[in-house]
Amino acid sequence: MSQFVVYANADAASRRSIPYWLNVQSDLIEATDSRVVIPLVASAQVGSVIKRLMPELEVAGKRMVLDTAQITNVPLQMLGKQVVDLSHERFAIVAAIDLLLSGA
Repeated sequence: MSQFVVYANADAASRRSIPYWLNVQSDLIEATDSRVVIPLVASAQVGSVIKRLMPELEVAGKRMVLDTAQITNVPLQMLGKQVVDLSHERFAIVAAIDLLLSGA
């Protein structure tokens, strides 16, 4: 599973509120049964958006918000079909994580 690839949420219980997961875990760490991910949600689901913390990214023809503050770890079985590779958005994704962790 590659870093910065978006996967459909395979968990029926949470799929409605979190349709996609963005894998942010390094490709060097493959020996676990889980991945560090950030939810991608519809902009209507979030109140005010801090653009650098919550960039809008295009997924399957829709603008989705990277809900960086909700970064989490999920078991591999929650990651469904690969949807899109967002490696080209690496700068915005890493900047959002950096803002969350360092405030800078």
